Amino acid sequence: MSVATNPAATSPVDALLAQLDQIIVGKSEQTRLALACLLARGHLLIEDLPGMGKTTLAHALAAATGLNFNRVQFTSDLLPADIIGVSIYQQEDHRFQFHPGPIFTNVVLADEINRATPKAQSALLEAMEERQVSVEGTTYELPKPFFVIATQNPRHLVGTFPLPESQLDRFLIRIEMGYPGREAERELLKGEDRRDLYRSIKPVVDGPQLLALQEQVHQVHVSDALLEYVQDLLAASRSTSQFANGLSPRAGLGLVQAARAWAFVHHRKMVLPEDIQSVALSVMIHRLHPADTGQAAPELVQQLLDTVPIP
Repeated sequence: MSVATNPAATSPVDALLAQLDQIIVGKSEQTRLALACLLARGHLLIEDLPGMGKTTLAHALAAATGLNFNRVQFTSDLLPADIIGVSIYQQEDHRFQFHPGPIFTNVVLADEINRATPKAQSALLEAMEERQVSVEGTTYELPKPFFVIATQNPRHLVGTFPLPESQLDRFLIRIEMGYPGREAERELLKGEDRRDLYRSIKPVVDGPQLLALQEQVHQVHVSDALLEYVQDLLAASRSTSQFANGLSPRAGLGLVQAARAWAFVHHRKMVLPEDIQSVALSVMIHRLHPADTGQAAPELVQQLLDTVPIP
């Protein structure tokens, strides 16, 4: 069965969402945040229990955008060379030749990223920030566009290593899939296997078209009043004693770019306060850690958003 594009779709964004919504049933907010993350040139972290559709969303997003896709299963014995690649000595040429690893693609799924050791996790740092990797003094550019989707199991599960703050800060948006609603779950139970559906997706855009969309997102207007609002959120996170650390300037940049992408997904050429509100929790939740471990981060972040006046 081929997944057809919604005939009512009038733009590439609408067509992409129509494809995703047919695969990921009843999770429209998550699919929109995932697409906004891609359009904002960020990287996506999905945390939830096994079997909640994290990997399916990654496959569906890659298929709908027509991008090259590689999956890396993170395990405790994974080495950085298994991700980046390795230089092998060529006897006939008397020199080392670099063999690129799976990171040299458009969409990388780092599946169960927190099951690997910090050493293996760190192999993604330069790639995610600089869109390049350095091996033995040589720098290799990664393909454009470049998008990392990492799935993560909750920390209480056996065999996980917590992601360091430097790694978490590389992810623009963090989402949770959550349990499906009753109607959505019934559709899942009655319908085709999700893997069969995403394999039949026909790409809506290609790489150059996606790069053009990303450039359009960058042109979405943000007023000075909203930039001041973002600064107020950053300042509030740094001045409260509820968090172990405040938001970094990179978090502020990410919040602005994510709000631009959210406005673009909803066909607006300027950012509104509700755009910032819509993405703020997903941008901040993995960057703010409660000073008191007995407190829940989502509630504290929401309290922060509630206390800062909206322009």
